[in-house]
Amino acid sequence: MNRLKSIGYAFKGALYLIKTESSIKIQVVIAILVTLAGFYFNISKTEWLFQIAFIGLVMSLEGVNTAIEYLSDFVHPDMHASIGRIKDIAAGAVFIAAVSATIAAMVIYIPKLF
Repeated sequence: MNRLKSIGYAFKGALYLIKTESSIKIQVVIAILVTLAGFYFNISKTEWLFQIAFIGLVMSLEGVNTAIEYLSDFVHPDMHASIGRIKDIAAGAVFIAAVSATIAAMVIYIPKLF
């Protein structure tokens, strides 16, 4: 029963993230678009695995980034250099994943366009 509650809390957290964070809303739209592109271009199983992994990675890191921001604001609501650095590093992790996902998408889809 506790496992079911944990899944429920996780689902609630994911919904909250999607409802409240504009960056994750954009990522959901991008995920839908590349998924549709995957079907359109009939990408291979391996390409699907990379695409799904990168979508999961970027969206998961966005959730962790958001949690770090909320926690940082809770612990230290005022502007603070160390808190700012923590937030920047967390955002940087999302950025690195997003750039990697973009490069992977280019590797998958550019050859299919020409």
